[in-house]
Amino acid sequence: MISSKVKILGMVILLFIAAGIGLFYWNNSSSKVDPSLNQPVTQTLFKFDTVINLKIYGDDESANHLKKIEQMLDDVDQQINMSNKDSEIHAINEAAGKKAVKVSQGTFDLMKLSVDYAEDTQGAFDPSIGPLVSLWKIGNGGEHVPDANLINQAKSLVNYKDIIMDEANLTIKLAKEGMSLDLGGIGKGYAADLVANYLHDVQVESAIIDLGGSSIIAIGRKPNGEQWRIGLQDPDRARGEQLALIQLDNETIDSSGVYERFFMENGVRYHHILDPKTGFPTKNGLKSVTIIGGTATDADVLSTAVVVMDLEEGMAYMNQKQNVEAMFITEDNRIYLTSGLKGKINLTNERYTLVE
Repeated sequence: MISSKVKILGMVILLFIAAGIGLFYWNNSSSKVDPSLNQPVTQTLFKFDTVINLKIYGDDESANHLKKIEQMLDDVDQQINMSNKDSEIHAINEAAGKKAVKVSQGTFDLMKLSVDYAEDTQGAFDPSIGPLVSLWKIGNGGEHVPDANLINQAKSLVNYKDIIMDEANLTIKLAKEGMSLDLGGIGKGYAADLVANYLHDVQVESAIIDLGGSSIIAIGRKPNGEQWRIGLQDPDRARGEQLALIQLDNETIDSSGVYERFFMENGVRYHHILDPKTGFPTKNGLKSVTIIGGTATDADVLSTAVVVMDLEEGMAYMNQKQNVEAMFITEDNRIYLTSGLKGKINLTNERYTLVE
């Protein structure tokens, strides 16, 4: 599995109510362009243990583009899927504490970016979190809290500063035996950006890239020239019940939440977003975070890292970022927005309160 955060149900996801894939929706009846342009060429794939939906509008080469995109995603899987025994990340993990592993330029660049994000978030995002993910196994069969000694042992192996990178030789080494990389907090965003860059290069003007209902890019606008009308799912309700609307064009949106994957033990919910510093699932009053803007890679990382931070720290961190915004939902159903989103979120659910 490429991702330690498969985000499909039970959280703030994006929904395409009228189009049938559960993510975006719009009203085609208002279109003033050729109706044929409103009929997309679509493809649904299953990669990285994630359902991927692709829609391209108004391009005669759409079918060929989709074939190239599928190959591109297969290449990503070959590079960074830790569960793929032929992947470069798996090879790095197998050689932990022993030797450096030569990797492709793409994998090296992604790892360098991951370490940069780890430094910038002061470890709230840490690509070396693999030992904790493997121990808890939340969403992959884990149903009990691990022994405290095992948690401490796994936590001692999580430290992005122990990732040794040699740019001249394109090698990566993990300093300690037992360390492991897990790029689940960045991999889907990285893949989505590769697809988006390709579509921009071939001058596709209208498309949707949806990786797992979490890393989503809207290319351009709708075929009729209107903005994409995005609904945000109520994390506590059945699929299709939204809490707010926002209109976007040529932007990225990504959500993470503590109600995505979890198990219950002794009346306590243990979710899959792990704090590298404590070794436990986060518990700070945040229910979910949605990131809007920037690249899909940015949004994928930030949506995880900011959930690990508390509301005050996360708001302060996000307000320092350029060209990217955040929406926080707390466990008491209060919604907080960074400054750039003020006036852009249309709350549609009276169960929630927008804090001005």
